[in-house]
Amino acid sequence: MSEKITYITQHGLTKLEDELSYLKTVKRSEIAETLKEMVVNIEDPDFLITQDEQAFVEGRIRDLEMLLSNVEIIEPGYHGDRIKIGSTVVIKEGDDDSSTFTIVGSAEADPPNGMISDESPIGKALIGLKAGDSTEVTTPSGVVKLWVLAIQ
Repeated sequence: MSEKITYITQHGLTKLEDELSYLKTVKRSEIAETLKEMVVNIEDPDFLITQDEQAFVEGRIRDLEMLLSNVEIIEPGYHGDRIKIGSTVVIKEGDDDSSTFTIVGSAEADPPNGMISDESPIGKALIGLKAGDSTEVTTPSGVVKLWVLAIQ
């Protein structure tokens, strides 16, 4: 089975690499130092909280290492007349105002900041469309009709 490709912009890659470095070099050491200074008492709530934090950090490190093990850098911007990962699109949903989104890989998705995943229902539905096309998408809030106003 082949590894999943992580589609990501250079900015997103740098952000994840910085987070991984921080977790491995700073956060890991801080937690280890805290645990070393504590008297081991498995009933002590602070000890249990620190152990949970350590487990979370180690899990996040593994997740980031997996994400970063097979990346493909995407360039945001105009990629021709069809929507692709990296395309910035202007869409309209029903009577709502138009919205502008950039289609990115799931590791970098941030919908409130205009970055939607290629794996999300809307992202999947938009891939391959052209300006002027419309589509219906089933989302968690129901079926919505989208119109592609422009690809930037």
